[in-house]
Amino acid sequence: MTLHAIASAERFDDTASVVAVFLHGFGSNERDLVGLASALPAGIPWASLRAPIAVGPGAHAWFPIGEPGNPEPAPVAAATDAILAWADAALPAGARITPIGFSQGGLMASQLLRTAPARVLAPVILGGFVQAGEQPGDRMLATTRPAVFSGRGEDDRIIAAPAVARTDAWLPAHVTLTGRTYPGLGHGIDARMLRDVREFLADELAVADA
Repeated sequence: MTLHAIASAERFDDTASVVAVFLHGFGSNERDLVGLASALPAGIPWASLRAPIAVGPGAHAWFPIGEPGNPEPAPVAAATDAILAWADAALPAGARITPIGFSQGGLMASQLLRTAPARVLAPVILGGFVQAGEQPGDRMLATTRPAVFSGRGEDDRIIAAPAVARTDAWLPAHVTLTGRTYPGLGHGIDARMLRDVREFLADELAVADA
């Protein structure tokens, strides 16, 4: 499974210690979240990936929608492996990923952390949720408690309520959470959320450059 990407450079500098990776939501594509590059600290390279499953012209998904908020584990694992394989091929050796995902992409951001904790720095989950069940890195995360940003609209009705409850329970038990809800916002991203993501990344990615 080979992923298509657009990126801030044709080739990442070998000295890059962290690369932001944008992960779009269901029915979108790799161009959807490029505007979020404005939230990155200066000098942080980025890539935006196209999910592997075509669901329409210019529309893609990371996994099929079955039971809302509770996807089958196999396609989630396959998409996670594809992102990590892309990183192996495209990024400098030792570079960490900062995944920034919306909706389905938010689940993928959390799943990368839960699968390969040592490779992920400061993931950002926007209007997303976490996978059910124990994942390979969960025990490590409960000890190391890395920084994670999670934001959602207070009026978001797209993500199923059980998935939101699962996420709200899992995150504080496993990570150092910066969590935000936004009154009046549905399933989307607004200026308030972008501002908070910018502040979070400015703090957390400064550690990578130190």
